[in-house]
Amino acid sequence: MTLPNDAPLQKIQFYATTPYSCGYLEGRMAQSLIAAPHHLIDAHTYSGLIQLGFRRSGKFAYRPHCENCSACIPVRIPVADFMPNRSQRRSWKQHQNLAVAILPLDFNEEHFSLYQAYQAARHSGDANEPDSEDQYRNFLVQSNVESMLIEFRHDGVLKMVSVVDLVRDGVSAVYTFYDTGDSASNYGTFNVLWLIDWTRSLKLPYLYLGYWIADSRKMSYKKNFKPLEALIEGEWQPAGLE
Repeated sequence: MTLPNDAPLQKIQFYATTPYSCGYLEGRMAQSLIAAPHHLIDAHTYSGLIQLGFRRSGKFAYRPHCENCSACIPVRIPVADFMPNRSQRRSWKQHQNLAVAILPLDFNEEHFSLYQAYQAARHSGDANEPDSEDQYRNFLVQSNVESMLIEFRHDGVLKMVSVVDLVRDGVSAVYTFYDTGDSASNYGTFNVLWLIDWTRSLKLPYLYLGYWIADSRKMSYKKNFKPLEALIEGEWQPAGLE
C-alpha cells in the first residue's frame, strides 16, 4: 500500500485481522487491515486514511483486506455536482419538518434505546444477541477523531440519529439509525440528503458513504446518489455502479 507523503501517516503500521464471518455477504469469511497504534490516528491522520479507503469503528481505523474478495468498494459523493432525483426530492419534502440538532459525541440513553429497536428490526433473523450498552459505546460513542451526533426529532420525539466524522476534505457518514416503525418514512434517504446539504454549507467537497457492495441489499441505496465516486485500484473515479 502506497501512503501519501504525510509525516503522521508514515508512522502508522498496518496488520491484518484473523478471518471472521462477513457481515455483508452470507457464507463468506472476511479480514480487515487495521491501522495502528490507535493513539496516533487523530483527525489529521484519519483524513489521510479515509482517502485510502479506510473507515472508522470506534477507535479502530480499518479497511477490508480479504484475500479472494474485493466486493467492498469505498464510495463518496462530490456534493457540488449532486442533483436529487424525483424520489429524493419527495423524501426531502416529506421530512422537512424534522428538527435537527448537532451534538457532541456522548452516550445518551434515548439514543441507545432507538439503536436497539433499529437493530432488532433490521436484524430480526440473526442469531446474535442484542448489542449491549458496552458494544454500543465501543462502536459509536468512542472516537479519537472529530466526531459528532446529529439528532432528528419530530414534535420532540426522537426519530433518527446519525454519527458523523469531519475530515479534511469532507464529512464521513459513520452510522445512522432511525425509527423503523414509521412505515411510510424515508429517513435513510433524507439523512443522506441532509448530510449533502450540510457538507456543502461547510464548503467541503465530499460526503463519504463507506462501502458499496453489489450483492448486498443493505448497500444498494448508495448507487442512487449520483454522481458517485469510487476508489478503484487506488484512484478515486466516477463509479458507474449498477
